[in-house]
Amino acid sequence: MASEHLDNDEFIEKFHIPSSLLEQDTEVQCLPSKPEHPVLVFINSRSGGQLGGELLVTYRSILNEKQVIDLGEEAPDSVLRKVFINIERLKARGDESASEFEMNLKLIVAGGDGTAGWLLGVVSDLRLSQPPPIATVPLGTGNNLPFAFGWGKKNPGTDRISVLSFMDQVRKAKEMKIDSWHILMRMKAKQACDPVAPLELPHSLHAFHRVSSTDDLNVEGSDTFRGGLWNYFSMGMDAQVSYAFHTERKLNPEKFKNQLVNQSTYAKLGCSQGWFLPSHFSGAASISQLCNVKIMKKHTTGCWQDLEIPNSVRSIVCLNLPSFSGGLNPWGTPSSYKRRDRDLTAPYVDDGLLEIVGFRNAWHGLVLLAPNGHGTRLAQAQRIRFEFRKGSAQETYMRVDGEPWKQPLPENDETVVIEISHLGQVKMLATLDCRAKSSLDPSSPMAHDVDEKDSDEEDKEVGEEWRKFGAADTFRIPDEVDLSHLS
Repeated sequence: MASEHLDNDEFIEKFHIPSSLLEQDTEVQCLPSKPEHPVLVFINSRSGGQLGGELLVTYRSILNEKQVIDLGEEAPDSVLRKVFINIERLKARGDESASEFEMNLKLIVAGGDGTAGWLLGVVSDLRLSQPPPIATVPLGTGNNLPFAFGWGKKNPGTDRISVLSFMDQVRKAKEMKIDSWHILMRMKAKQACDPVAPLELPHSLHAFHRVSSTDDLNVEGSDTFRGGLWNYFSMGMDAQVSYAFHTERKLNPEKFKNQLVNQSTYAKLGCSQGWFLPSHFSGAASISQLCNVKIMKKHTTGCWQDLEIPNSVRSIVCLNLPSFSGGLNPWGTPSSYKRRDRDLTAPYVDDGLLEIVGFRNAWHGLVLLAPNGHGTRLAQAQRIRFEFRKGSAQETYMRVDGEPWKQPLPENDETVVIEISHLGQVKMLATLDCRAKSSLDPSSPMAHDVDEKDSDEEDKEVGEEWRKFGAADTFRIPDEVDLSHLS
């Protein structure tokens, strides 16, 4: 193979991280070596059937075992805590190599979109002065994040040559920024959930009770959950099918060890759940029956607008990336007429806007397979708010970055509120010909039509619960380490 020439000590040494940087409470005097492309590798060994475990073994056979982390054994914030504390101690001693190491550090995460989102949330929460960019290895069912940034959507090879080839791609990759989004959910308290959310909710949503005085959702007797999203939030029939799939996989994990079989099972569940039936036959409530939806558009300060949703829409998707359900692009590229008439833009990953799309059923979704096919474009917005009151259903289904859950709806006069808002940006690694486009890249179509937005001004207008994901709760800096210069 063409990549066999990579299998030599000189190439591998460029990625090596010395053990002294990976150990806790060590007095590191200086860097014993200065790698050109140091990488920390995070692998969900339970993703991709047996592939996650095989990938773990291969990476550890190539690199220092301690720089390859099994996420089933150690959380990413724990690892990053050790590394960055040691870097700061070296920099405090005047070791110039430590600053260069920090500049060159890259992260690799292997798992599904939920696993990648976990690491992205941790890095976002740390607010480092030099946050490392992240490359994603597709080990899930959808793999929307890897696909959008050029890393593919099929499970990778786990042999030594395949891994070395991927490392070489990471070395050559370009950096891009991606918008991060904060999701806040408030509902009436039904059970004690501190410090963790009920099991029904995805791990990306954390119980959170410290709310600011400026929070108009701060209601006595309510629970607050917060989290982050990078790819999408969806609600309705598509999330219901995803929930059925994940429930079946939990009950029979031995049947879900092959990516192709998983995708076939997913399609069959879509049929059994009624997702392929016309709207008036399926019995599922439309989005407009379930909730009121409000949006805050770009350039609008503190002004919510009601979003009109056709009665036929049974699934709504809020997109950050041009990739959904394993690579489809529900937003497409609006024509110049629609851009002018409806103030729509292409789906850039760093423009501070979510694309909001509606679907009637799965047949409607199949138009995405046609040239220039897209869903029902509802709006683009910097904030979106769902308000659920007692109405046509006892529950609905929701999904954040591939993690679905069954959401109970109000039984009495209480209100369930979900609000998504722009939080900031994180650096990603991307191949040169990736699908994701930047609003600041002159080579991207219509880049000159997109206005920049100062996200710092937004942060000043909201309370504490909007400013971080809560993904790095265990990250603690020792008192003796001065990090006052970090952002």
